[in-house]
Amino acid sequence: MSAAMQNVNANPRTGRGKGAARRLRNAGEIPAVAYGKELAALPLSVAPKDIASVLKSERGQNTVLQMKVDGQKDLLVMIKSYTLHPVSRMLEHVDFVEVKLDKPVDVEIPLLPVGKPIGITNGGILRQVYRTIPVRALPDKIPLKVEVDVSKLDLHESLPASALPIPEGVEVRLPAEQTVIAVVAPEKDRSAEEAAVPGAAAPGAAGAAPAAAAAAGAKPAAAAGKDAAKDAGKDAKKK
Repeated sequence: MSAAMQNVNANPRTGRGKGAARRLRNAGEIPAVAYGKELAALPLSVAPKDIASVLKSERGQNTVLQMKVDGQKDLLVMIKSYTLHPVSRMLEHVDFVEVKLDKPVDVEIPLLPVGKPIGITNGGILRQVYRTIPVRALPDKIPLKVEVDVSKLDLHESLPASALPIPEGVEVRLPAEQTVIAVVAPEKDRSAEEAAVPGAAAPGAAGAAPAAAAAAGAKPAAAAGKDAAKDAGKDAKKK
């Protein structure tokens, strides 16, 4: 399914530095930049609400945008990256990358397991190694997501990248044998296992007996052996 394009407006930006960025934000916009293999870095400003709307949409960063730049030709772009304020979590800056409809791009798409694996009934747990899958596709052919049926996976079985139902023309950028989802045995509590071993001494038990004996006035085995040797020597002298 082709990705529907959205429009986004941008204005050329001349000011640089923190002061200029602060003035932009006070005016309701944020600094941005667009670049590409055939496009030199172009400083811009955009409305943060427009970018937030794109990021919250179904395709998120994989949305192809028709960027209308005031006084310049339109650009076809995607959101490459963005930064948020560490406290307010408001958008502070956006990077756009120019794309061509006939040139593939590298993106990440969500991987969604469907169904309940047999292995879960047998005591296993589902381990999703990849929440998103790196793929290469034409900008308007990027899949919305990849759904894979995991209901037949038994305990200790896994699903490799080669088994993913990927649309024609989309390349998964992972080794074919790479595990993406598996049903594994749950990790056992080691302390519980140690407690279940017959005759296993509790931590510190080895040093507890000598301490208890000393407290009761009894002599440790090593000291008792020395006293016995002294007594034997005295008896030998008397004889």
